[in-house]
Amino acid sequence: MSRYISAFVFAVCIIAVLGTFATIAQTPAKGQVPTFQPDPSWPAIPNNWVFGEVSSVSVDSRDHIWILQRPATIPEPQRANAAPPVLEFDAAGKFIQGWGGPGSGYDWPEREHGIYVDPKNNVWIGGNNGYGTPLPPGDSDDMLLKFTTAGKFLLQVGHRNQSNGNSDTKNLHQPADSFLYGGELFVADGYGNQRVIVLDSDTGTFKRMWGAFGKTPAAENTPQQFGLVHSLKVSNDGLVYVADRSNQRIHVFTAAGEFIKEVKIGSRGQTAAGLAFSPDAQQQFLYVANLGDSQVVILNRKTLETAGAFGSAGSGPGQFQTLHHLAVDSKGNIYTAEIGRGRRAQKLVRQ
Repeated sequence: MSRYISAFVFAVCIIAVLGTFATIAQTPAKGQVPTFQPDPSWPAIPNNWVFGEVSSVSVDSRDHIWILQRPATIPEPQRANAAPPVLEFDAAGKFIQGWGGPGSGYDWPEREHGIYVDPKNNVWIGGNNGYGTPLPPGDSDDMLLKFTTAGKFLLQVGHRNQSNGNSDTKNLHQPADSFLYGGELFVADGYGNQRVIVLDSDTGTFKRMWGAFGKTPAAENTPQQFGLVHSLKVSNDGLVYVADRSNQRIHVFTAAGEFIKEVKIGSRGQTAAGLAFSPDAQQQFLYVANLGDSQVVILNRKTLETAGAFGSAGSGPGQFQTLHHLAVDSKGNIYTAEIGRGRRAQKLVRQ
């Protein structure tokens, strides 16, 4: 009889274990949508340096964070303590180096805008002077610059005050952002033009371009075309995500420029300002810097459904004033750049 009882107990145990596995499999993993906490001590700015507007941020292959700031926006009494335009920090916030500004052989932007460090450790920098109403003083930043991480000049695409508009394949027109994929540099060209333009990353030679919905870029800003092409990223599976800030939307394309879909972002003014992917192989989440609503919006990258959002308007840690660009490191931490009154970079630590 004990033999039958033992068999019964064993069977009950097996059922219980299988039931437990079934329950685990059906229960969503805790923290599926990432959460973040600000690190108020990041970064450690040396030499009593002062930042102007922090226009952009990028993360390199070593998880070093690159900040681009605008010294010309620092109030005159503090200008003697201006930090260099380009600054490199490690993930802990320790300062590594700084460089940038006018030099021999290239046209440094009069209004620094976007910085991107590609997987080959080239640093791409663009500007957007010449944009605004009324037009700001100075020249139009119609070029994109390429440097080594040590600040050695490598390449200039386009020239100051030379743009002939959306049909020009030699010059840019106040480019906002760039991204390397498959040996090609995709550029959000962006403030003066309303297009995505693709260049050979070694020579800067034109390869192709397109406007909103994959159409030929319009000569003028029209509702069916892009408004302000402000950020651009290419996913591991070859999809191009473009943030159209003034039209409050994100467009998705193939790498050849074929339109796939779009999603509206936010509700207040100009919204979709910056883009970054979560670092997992599938890049499950797309993070969007929502300038108008002072939030980081978390989208499911493949469906473009909203998974969450965080942040609010203000000057405290984890709040934002004119949230402009953002980047993500290999651990999933987010780094943000604020222009306007913000004038800072923040680290938001993934929990």
